[in-house]
Amino acid sequence: MPLSHVTNFSFLVPGNYDDEDPFKGLEETLQLIEHGERLGYSSAFVRQRHLERGISSAATFLAAASQRTKTIGLGTAVIQLGYENPFRLAEDLATVDILSRGRLHVGVSVGPPPFAHLIDDYVDSAPDADYSHRRAEKLARALQSPPLSDSLESGNAAGAQVPRLRPVSKGLTDRLWYGGGSQNSARWAGQAGFNLLSGNIVSGEGTDDFLTAQAALIARFRQEWVHARQPRAALGRVILPTDSASPATRRRYTEFVASRTERTKSAHGPRRTLFLPDILGSGDEILEHLSRDPVLPLVSEFRLELPYEFQAEDYSQIIEDFSRLLPKAGKAEPLLRSAG
Repeated sequence: MPLSHVTNFSFLVPGNYDDEDPFKGLEETLQLIEHGERLGYSSAFVRQRHLERGISSAATFLAAASQRTKTIGLGTAVIQLGYENPFRLAEDLATVDILSRGRLHVGVSVGPPPFAHLIDDYVDSAPDADYSHRRAEKLARALQSPPLSDSLESGNAAGAQVPRLRPVSKGLTDRLWYGGGSQNSARWAGQAGFNLLSGNIVSGEGTDDFLTAQAALIARFRQEWVHARQPRAALGRVILPTDSASPATRRRYTEFVASRTERTKSAHGPRRTLFLPDILGSGDEILEHLSRDPVLPLVSEFRLELPYEFQAEDYSQIIEDFSRLLPKAGKAEPLLRSAG
C-alpha cells in the first residue's frame, strides 16, 4: 500500500468565507478541524491569506481551534513573514502553543509582501526592510526567549524582571517549518533547522519534470541538515476523492481539475515554476496514482491539500473519503509524537 510507511497524515484548509457572513465560514472551518480530529488525522493546517476571503490571522484562528480540540496538531501553511513583526508574531505563536499544550506547528515563508503596494502605510518598505531568510531566523531566535538585557526591567505593575519573550513555549522551535520550493530554500531550511513543507509547486531547476525537481529538493534539504534532531519533510498533494460524492459534485470536481491542468504542462516565469496535476478519482484510483509517485516514499508525513473556494460539505466529504485510505497505525499517531 503506497501510504503504509506514512506515520503522520494532515489536511490543509483555506478557511474561505462569504464577505457578508465571515462567521459562518470561519465556524465551518473550526468544525472541519474538529471533524478531522474525530477521523484520526494527525494535524490540521490552515492557510494564511491577506486581502482575500480567508484566514488572515492564523495565530488568532488557531487559538480558537486549540480550545475546540484536544489531540490534533494545529499548523500554519504558511505565514508570509514579510507582513509580520517577528517578535510580536513570536509572542502570539507561543501563546497559541501554550493554549494547545504543545500542538502548534508553524509554517512560514519569506520575501516581500505581495500586496505591499496596497498597504504601504502599514508595512516596512524596501530598501530598509529585510525580507530575506533572516526574518525567519529572527522569529526562531525570539521563540527561544533569550534574555534581552543583562539588567532587570520594570514594566507596568509587574515589578523588576528579566526582559524576555513570554510566554516561553519550550519545543516550539523544533516545530518550525519552511514552505520551500527551490534548492536555495531547501539549503537554508536544512542549515537553519526548519522542517520542510513541500506541496504542488516547485521551481524547475535543471529539469522540467515536477517530480524530479521535488525529489531533488527533499534530497538537498536532508543533505544540508546539521542538527541533532531528525529532519522532517512533509509532502502535500491536492486530492479529490469521489467515492461518496454525488454525480453533480463529481462533475464539478472534474471541471475544477481540468481548469488547472493546462498550467502543469510547462514551466512558468523566471523561476521556472512547475505545478503538479491534481489527483481525482475513487479511493482505488487514488491509491494506484500514489503508488506511482516517486517522491512519496521519501517522506513519512503527508498532507491532503484542500482547494480554495469549495463548500463546507465538499471539504467534509473529501477528508472523510480520504481518511478511509489511511493505514490504521498512521491514523492513530498524533503528529505531536514525532515532534522534536
